[in-house]
Amino acid sequence: MTAVEPATKKKRISKKNKSAWRKTDIQDVEQFLEDQRQEERVGTFADKQDEDLFVVDTSLQNTKATVLSVKQKRKMNAKKPMRSHQALENTSKVQDPIAKRNHVRQKKNGRNIELEVCNPTKPRHRQANSDRAQYYVKLEQRLADKKNKKLAVEKDIWQEVDFRDEIPGLKDEKGWISRDLALHTAGNIGKKVVKTHASLHHKTTKAKKFELPHPGMSYNPAPEDHQALIEQVVEREEGIIKKEQHLKRVTTSMFSKVTPEERDRRRLKEMSQGMEEGEEGSEVDEDVPTNGEKKEDDDEKPYHTINAPVENKKKSKQARRKELKQKELARQTELKRKLKQQTADLIRIKSIRHELDDEEEDLNDLKKRRKQRAEKAKFEPKRLGRHKFEEPDLDLNLPEDIAGNLRNVKTESSLLKDRFHTLQRNNMLPTTKLVSRKKSKVKRFERNSHKEPGVSYNDLKERRRAAAAAAKAAANIKI
Repeated sequence: MTAVEPATKKKRISKKNKSAWRKTDIQDVEQFLEDQRQEERVGTFADKQDEDLFVVDTSLQNTKATVLSVKQKRKMNAKKPMRSHQALENTSKVQDPIAKRNHVRQKKNGRNIELEVCNPTKPRHRQANSDRAQYYVKLEQRLADKKNKKLAVEKDIWQEVDFRDEIPGLKDEKGWISRDLALHTAGNIGKKVVKTHASLHHKTTKAKKFELPHPGMSYNPAPEDHQALIEQVVEREEGIIKKEQHLKRVTTSMFSKVTPEERDRRRLKEMSQGMEEGEEGSEVDEDVPTNGEKKEDDDEKPYHTINAPVENKKKSKQARRKELKQKELARQTELKRKLKQQTADLIRIKSIRHELDDEEEDLNDLKKRRKQRAEKAKFEPKRLGRHKFEEPDLDLNLPEDIAGNLRNVKTESSLLKDRFHTLQRNNMLPTTKLVSRKKSKVKRFERNSHKEPGVSYNDLKERRRAAAAAAKAAANIKI
C-alpha cells in the first residue's frame, strides 16, 4: 500500500494591514469563476445533445473517396460564411441583461461598403432559397423603378391654394371660423400648416410677370404691325429729342458767347466795383482837420451818452381817462364791423354755398388724381437702388433687314438682356449701370544712363516716332 501524502496545510498569514492582502492566494476562486463563465458561453454537457458531443465515424463504409474538382471546391467554399467575418459572429450563450434593447442602425453616408462586399445577390455570396437574397433582389428592383419613374406635375406650384379648402368644415361662407382658428384646428388634427411671413405674400407690383413682345418684332411681321412699331419708336425718339432741346434751351442757350478779351474785361469790372468809391472817399478825407484840431473841437461840445437816461414820467388821470375812452371806442367799432359782416354773410348765403361746393369738388378731384397716381404706381417699377429704371430701347428691324425666315434673320436683341430687364421691371433686381473706370495715366521717366546730353525727353520721343514712320514707309515700298 502506498503511503497517503499528508494534506498541505495552508499557511496562515497575518492580514492586519492592507499590504498583507496581496499575499492571499485567490487562484482557486478565479478558476471557479472562469469555469462558470465558460459554461455560460458554451453551455454544459447536460444541456447539449448527443449529436453535438459525439461523431459517428463512417469513413470505413465509403469504399471510394469522392475527388472534388477545383470548381466544385470553390462552390462549396462560397456557401460557407466568410472567414473574415467569423470574428463578428456571436458564439456566446449568455443572455442579454437588457431584454428590450433599442438597436439603432445609423444611416451611412456615401457608399454602402457592407452592401458591396457582403451582397447576397452576387454569385459569391448568394445562398439557395435565402430570404435575405430575395430581400436584396426586391430592393434593387425598387431602386431601379424609382430611378426610372418620371416626376408627374399634377398642380401648378405658383398657384395660391387655401388650406381650408382641403379640410372640410373649416371654411364657411358666413365667416364664423377665422383664419387663426382654422390654423389651430388644422394643427390639432394632424395637418399642421406652416405659417409664412406676411411679407412673402405682399406683392410689390401688379405688372405682368411676362409681357409678350410687339407683333412687329417678328422675323416675318405683318405690314401693319411693323408700321405701328416704327411709329412707336419714332414717337419715343421725338420725345427724347424734345427733352434734350428743352434742357439745352434752359441751360446753354441762356448764356451768350463772348470772346476771351470780353470775358476778362467783364471780370475786371466786376472785381473792381467798390474801388472807385474808396478813392473818392480818400479825397474827401483830405479836408478833415488833424488830430490836434479835432481834440480842441471835442472839448467845446457837450458830452452825450449813447444810452440816454430814461425819465419816469407818469400819466395824469386825464390822459388815462382819454386812453380808456379810445380803447372802448375801438372795441365798439370792431363789434359793429363784425355785426355788419354777419349781415352781409346772411345776404350771400347762396354764393357761400357755391364756394363750399367748388372747394369740395376740388378736394374730390385731388383725391381722385392721387388715387389714380397710386394705382398707376403699382404697375411701375420702384426705385430699389441709386439708379431709376428706364425702359430699354425697342428692338426694330428696318424693312430692308427683314428676311422672312429664321435662317437669314438679323438679330437685334439678346434674350438674356431681355430677361434681366424683366426682373428689374418686376422689382426683383435693383437697376444698375455699367461703370466705366478711367485708366490712370502712367508717368514715364527717362533713365539717367539713357539720357543724351542736350536732348530732352520729348525730342527723343519725336525722333523715335519719326524713325518708326520711316521704317513703316520703307516696308510698304518693298511690298
